[in-house]
Amino acid sequence: MENKEKIVYVLTNGKNNPEKAIIPFVLANGAMAMDIEVSIILQSEAVLLAKKGYAEDIKHEGFDPLKKLMDTYLSAGNKLYLCGPCVKARKMENDIIDGAVIVGAAKVAQEALSAKAVFTY
Repeated sequence: MENKEKIVYVLTNGKNNPEKAIIPFVLANGAMAMDIEVSIILQSEAVLLAKKGYAEDIKHEGFDPLKKLMDTYLSAGNKLYLCGPCVKARKMENDIIDGAVIVGAAKVAQEALSAKAVFTY
């Protein structure tokens, strides 16, 4: 089996910066269309994007709504990896969307080491 190229996107923004929250999903979906494996890791404020209902109204001119972009990403079988301490600090462990997985530092390191490129937003 041939190894696919892989890109990891690390997000640290949510409603505080909608454009920076949206762009990585645009890029990830574009990479998927090119048959590139992608992973998205949410840290800091960005973990809120995986809270049920939170992303529903995040929009930025010139882009599809974040919810639509997230649905495209997740419907392809991808996961959203969430920073465990960040989720715990926001007390949202039991309120995350399907496809979101709470992870620790080792998983983040594993994802980064397996990728050809890592982008942070």
